[in-house]
Amino acid sequence: MMPVVSSGSDSTKTLRKAVILLSGGLDSYTVAALARRQGFELYALTIKYGQLHIQELEAARRVAHVLDVNEHLELDVDMASIGGSALTGEMPIPKDRSLDKTEIPATYVPARNTVFLALALGWAEVLHVCDLFIGVNALDYSGYPDCRPEYIKAFEHLAALATKAGTEGTAFHVHTPLIKLTKAEIVKCGIEMGLDYGLTHSCYDPGPNGRPCGHCDSCRLRARGFDVAGVFDPLITRLD
Repeated sequence: MMPVVSSGSDSTKTLRKAVILLSGGLDSYTVAALARRQGFELYALTIKYGQLHIQELEAARRVAHVLDVNEHLELDVDMASIGGSALTGEMPIPKDRSLDKTEIPATYVPARNTVFLALALGWAEVLHVCDLFIGVNALDYSGYPDCRPEYIKAFEHLAALATKAGTEGTAFHVHTPLIKLTKAEIVKCGIEMGLDYGLTHSCYDPGPNGRPCGHCDSCRLRARGFDVAGVFDPLITRLD
């Protein structure tokens, strides 16, 4: 239960429903909490896409529980069979590389956000929901093309054309509240809402005990965010 992100609305009021893509990472937790604070009833969708490590799935379950989501749906989509990404075992996870946004890294999973959003859109249509939330970010990110504002706008256009609800006049909205924030600003936002980031998982290549490697892009971006925000990462403190 999360009184810290309560919308403060009358408990008898019917909440709007929203489908949240929930990975178990820092960004998706923050986005889900923001949606909850805005008064949305949360339907969390976690995709088991063939990633090498189960830690993020376990983190997604922890976060869903703490946020008291209305429903948490886990779908199996074996993108590892397609290959093409270090996150599904195709190649080594890059470490300590220059974070150059002009270079798409080996951790890019081909068309992942398009697949994820398509699944979220399908569930949203069944639930009669027009609001989807995703934790993409166009500032502190690793160069993924499907994290940019123009991509999100294009997907909303696709949703209007490709669904029964869309052709009947439903306007789907893909909410991206973090898209223009730095990682430090995201951390500060979550801290202000009272979020426990020790529940989350970010590392692309954790050790056997789940300890972050500290050298992959995701670890470094997370560490820099907490450092600039001037707060300790509770995940590291908890593992210590």
